Amino acid sequence: MTTPTSKPRPKKLLEELSAQLRTRHYALSTEKTYTSWVRKYILFHDKRHPKTMGAKEINAFLTHLALEKKVAPSTQNQALSAILFLYRYVLNIEFPQNVLIYSRPKNRKHVPTVLSKNEAKAIIQQMDGIYRLMTQIMYGSGLRLMEILRLRVKDLDFANRQIIVRDGKGGDDRFTIFPNLLMEPLRLHLNQVKAIHEKDLFEGYGTVYLPYALERKYPNASREWIWQYVFPANKRSVDPHTGITRRHHLHASSLQKAVKQASRLAKIDKRVSPHTFRHSFATHLLENGYDIRTVQELLGHKDVKTTMIYTHVLNKGPFAVKSPLDP
Repeated sequence: MTTPTSKPRPKKLLEELSAQLRTRHYALSTEKTYTSWVRKYILFHDKRHPKTMGAKEINAFLTHLALEKKVAPSTQNQALSAILFLYRYVLNIEFPQNVLIYSRPKNRKHVPTVLSKNEAKAIIQQMDGIYRLMTQIMYGSGLRLMEILRLRVKDLDFANRQIIVRDGKGGDDRFTIFPNLLMEPLRLHLNQVKAIHEKDLFEGYGTVYLPYALERKYPNASREWIWQYVFPANKRSVDPHTGITRRHHLHASSLQKAVKQASRLAKIDKRVSPHTFRHSFATHLLENGYDIRTVQELLGHKDVKTTMIYTHVLNKGPFAVKSPLDP
């Protein structure tokens, strides 16, 4: 505890790194990843302070990752991004482009795993409960894993038959299709979620995390039904940023495990993850004749080149989009 005359304890390096990441609204998962890479960078150089190091030490660490640890190009890029963030925003040191002799490795282009319509439905049939519903949304609407986990009640527009993806990859919002087949199951699911929320409120809890200081702007919004997660966690937990006990969304690993298990039961001889259903969504729309610009918009790709990986059928011009999940 500080006295009126004492100065607050200065933040340690990793604490300051976390603070800068939060200030810029990086996800908690990114914060943990960046902190881990910076810690590894410091330990690799025998705990020297990064201020005493520079391009030479950064290059040495990245070369170690590439040659000795044999990490993937994407992992090398992630480590470099974390270290450069530290220098730029915590230590206020900017490295000119020509100082780092280590250039970012190019990520290899991989052809995505795509399920046939029968394979997708076979896997879904092996699932039940909320995991089946979540997988159906990924396949029927093209959502990413974290996008479905972060869905809130207000993002399901039943009247206009659309799902609103807030703050997706790149920070943009977008609309995507709401499969007719999921209208009633989602209504029933939300009834169950609302009962959980009302119980939390009765027990003195019921708040949810709100982004971008909305909690300060709207003090009661965190308790409102429309802001609650569509797929809440089974238990309440303590928010590591605020210390407040809340009910967060389901953890990503729970859906990943459910998809993997269902794929095994369906005897699908492919490497299947939740993201496979997003790939299949895009591919099946193109196979059904929808034009690539429409698919690009539904996926939330900034550049059509990203969507081009799915183009193995002829473009046939824009049509009103119908979900591949619907008959």
